[in-house]
Amino acid sequence: MANRRSYGDGCGVARALDVVGERWALLTVRELLLGPKRFTDLREGLPHVSPDVLSQRLRELERDGIVLRRKLAPPAGSRVYELTDRGRELEPVVLALGRWGSTAPFPPGEPGLGVDSAILALRTLFDPSAADDLAATYELRLADQPFHARIADGRLEVARGGVEQPDAAIETDTGTLSALLWHQRRLPEALRSGDVKIEGSRSAVELFLRLFPLPSAERQVRAGPKRST
Repeated sequence: MANRRSYGDGCGVARALDVVGERWALLTVRELLLGPKRFTDLREGLPHVSPDVLSQRLRELERDGIVLRRKLAPPAGSRVYELTDRGRELEPVVLALGRWGSTAPFPPGEPGLGVDSAILALRTLFDPSAADDLAATYELRLADQPFHARIADGRLEVARGGVEQPDAAIETDTGTLSALLWHQRRLPEALRSGDVKIEGSRSAVELFLRLFPLPSAERQVRAGPKRST
């Protein structure tokens, strides 16, 4: 085994980067925050990483006690990767980086947003003050994957899996959800086009879409510099 590269610095930040600072390492952790995944599922969430590099990152993360690999019980029998307790401790780090990064310009082209990334963005940008005294349960169906979100006492809990009798269910794709939340697309137009389907309370959905504002710096980046007249 090749020697691991190290910053050779005793600072905790440097020692943390010795473990998760390699390219794709933290994004691999991001993809596992919502639960175990097969290798093919990880590739789907990280479409720009090569299989060889992803395999190497997983081996390194497993070696360092961040990820473990196990075999599901029959009849599934699949091998999956999941975070260890130590790996799950990285969640607030990843979410904080996500919020910090939301003030940066988007990459060129039409960058996609994975399903897990969209759900984690909700955790990242949730504004308790906007929730006020809202108490509601939602089911989100993104690319045929169900998630549930519970909002109460100014707190958001969101996880994989459906929920019985939600106040509203939202079925859409990540691009449309992103446009509704952060790119000024209007809900009535998205409903008319069929890009969004709603079951239950439409007013509850309208409230939900206001709970995840971008940081003000992001709005400034999107607006761009003012032109002189």
